[in-house]
Amino acid sequence: MAQLVARTAGGREVASSSLVTLTIHDIIFLLSLFHLYCKHKQGEYKHMNQRLSVRAIINEDGKALLLRRNNGRQTILGKYELPGGKIAYGEQPEDALRRYLHDDAGLHIQASQLFDAVTYIDRDDRDIQYGVIVYLVTLAQQRHPMKLSGNYSKYKWHSMSSIQQSELTDLTQLLLGIIQQEELTEKVVEKTRLNDVNKSSEDAIVIYSDGGSRGNPGPSAAGYVVLNNRQEVIAEGGEYLGITTNNQAEYQGVRLGLEKAQELGFKKVDFKIDSMLVVNQMKGLYKIKNRELWPINERIRMLMTNFDRVTFTHVNRQFNQLADGMVNKTLDAHKAHPAGPIEIE
Repeated sequence: MAQLVARTAGGREVASSSLVTLTIHDIIFLLSLFHLYCKHKQGEYKHMNQRLSVRAIINEDGKALLLRRNNGRQTILGKYELPGGKIAYGEQPEDALRRYLHDDAGLHIQASQLFDAVTYIDRDDRDIQYGVIVYLVTLAQQRHPMKLSGNYSKYKWHSMSSIQQSELTDLTQLLLGIIQQEELTEKVVEKTRLNDVNKSSEDAIVIYSDGGSRGNPGPSAAGYVVLNNRQEVIAEGGEYLGITTNNQAEYQGVRLGLEKAQELGFKKVDFKIDSMLVVNQMKGLYKIKNRELWPINERIRMLMTNFDRVTFTHVNRQFNQLADGMVNKTLDAHKAHPAGPIEIE
């Protein structure tokens, strides 16, 4: 862990052995700059949103704790990351840190020290800029065996010298000093260039989406497949949802498809779905009587405001095999690697 470098507000680099201690005033200053920067950038990137998150670097005997993602986008699914996540509205960073360590790994903090604060743009979420607050964490001496939540399938105590870059999420590579922000920016620019080559914003895409629950309610997943106007598959993905119903999973498939279409920059989307309920509810022909569907329906309608056209067409199940395959693939992957298997290196 001696390779870690702290990046301070002044831009200088300081080896972790002579770590600079940031005060709460430093954090307020950094986040104020972050807020002003985002306001300035919104003139250029009108749809950019800002979110704050927190991450923990836990070092024991020269090894860092990493957790393997069990859900999420394809670019992070199955990869290792530092513990942590988004800070809830009104929540303090250290409270969020304690919450994530307890809920995701059953761990308790003995002490924490502010280590770094960085901004980060995900190559799969280019409309969102993250402010990431990083802490060095010492775990409580008396602790129970690690118990992972459904968000993670494995954990590792991994030495920095033997870690494989391809195993880590982009953000984790950045926070551990394996790559620099400039390299991530180049990835974002290159992905944007390739997207521009492969499509025109005037083109309409077709998205086959699906969702399924093994038990109803039971373990559930959603999936989607995106086709261009030449009927070529240009994107696909799935997400494990935990315990939900079939209808909730079907809606989540629409949400995933819209998020991918927005990421790719398309403005016209035609959905093909085998759920008559979802199609007719999205068309406004059916009332949504199930209150559990209200939040996801509202989320989808908010996403639709970013498009010039979104249509919904019902298709028979046999014509939705691609998206159905993504659902089953995601469920099978979760079944093969549920929370519990442990790998320590």
